[in-house]
Amino acid sequence: MIIVMKSHASESDIAHVVERVKALGLNPHPVYGVERTIIGVIGDERLIQKEQLSLLPHVEDVIPILKPYKLASREFRQENTIVHVAGVPVGGKGVIVIAGPCSVETEEQVLGTAEAVKAAGASLLRGGAYKPRTSPYAFQGLGEDGLKLLAKAREKTGLGIVTEVMEAAEVDLVADHADLLQVGARNMQNTKLLRALSKIKKPILLKRNFSATLNEFLMSAEYILSGGNDQVILCERGIRTFVEYTRNTLDLNIVPAVKQLSHLPIIVDPSHGTGRHDLIVPMSRAAIAAGADGLIVEVHPNPSEAYSDGEQSLTFSAFRELMSEVKCIATAMGRNIS
Repeated sequence: MIIVMKSHASESDIAHVVERVKALGLNPHPVYGVERTIIGVIGDERLIQKEQLSLLPHVEDVIPILKPYKLASREFRQENTIVHVAGVPVGGKGVIVIAGPCSVETEEQVLGTAEAVKAAGASLLRGGAYKPRTSPYAFQGLGEDGLKLLAKAREKTGLGIVTEVMEAAEVDLVADHADLLQVGARNMQNTKLLRALSKIKKPILLKRNFSATLNEFLMSAEYILSGGNDQVILCERGIRTFVEYTRNTLDLNIVPAVKQLSHLPIIVDPSHGTGRHDLIVPMSRAAIAAGADGLIVEVHPNPSEAYSDGEQSLTFSAFRELMSEVKCIATAMGRNIS
C-alpha cells in the first residue's frame, strides 16, 4: 500500500501518519519527493485498512501495490534508485565496471590486479575472501586475511572494495572492510543472511540464483529493503539451462524486465554467465546495449594459475580491450563509463 500525502503536508503531518501506521502494527517507509511525500506501508496485509488510512489528515490517496514485492516495485518508486558505492553512483547515467580476481590469493596478485584494472578504467575492485565452492576440497578463500589484503588494495589505489559475505555471523566483519557486500547466487534465498544485511547501512550486491525466477529474485531484494536498507544493486549472473557449451546461460532478458518492474539498478556478470573468457567481451557489449547499469568481471594476472575460475578470467590486456569496447557501446546508448 502507498499513502500519497497532500503537497502541502508538513513534516509533523507526515510524522503523524507514520505513527498511526506503526500503531496498526505495520511498517511505514516514507519517500520524500520534491513536490510531495509518499509512504510505503508493508506488513501483514490483514491489518491494512485502506479506508481507515485514507481518512488520516493530509492524506490525498491510498493506492494498493499489486506486486508481491512492494518496496522493490516501480509502483512504490517511479524514479530509478541510485546507489553510491565508495563515491561511485550505480544506477544513473554512468555505467560502472567492477573487476578483479575471483579469489584473493596473495598480496602481489591482488595489488597488481587492482593497479591494472584501475589503470584500464575500472570503477571498483572485486575479490573473494570467502569462497563458496561446489567441492569441499577446492580453495575456500583466505577469510579475514583476504579482507585485509583487499583493504590494502583500496588504500593503495583508491578503488572501493566488493566482496562476498556468506553467513549472517560474518556480516559485521565483512562490512568493516568492504564498500559493497555481495550476496552470491547460492545465498540469494538465505533469509537469515538477507535479514542481517537489511540492518546495516552498507550497499548490497544481490546476485540472482541460477534457478530463480524474476519474482523470486525481486522478493529476495524485498527482504533487504523491508528491513531498512534501501541500497540494493541486483546482478544477473546466468541461469541453468540445457545448454552445455557455456557454464550458464546469461539471461539478458531480465535486464529490461527489471527496468520495467523495479527501480533498483541491475548489473551483469558475464564471467559466471558464460564461464568462458572468450565470450566475456561480446556478452559485455550485449549487456550494456540491453540497458545494464554495469558489469562485474573476473580479471587475473595469470588465469592459467588462478586458484579458482581461471577459465573465465580475463588477462590484463583482455580487460583493457573490454573497457575500450564497452565505452563505445555506452556512448552509443547515451551513457558513459563511471
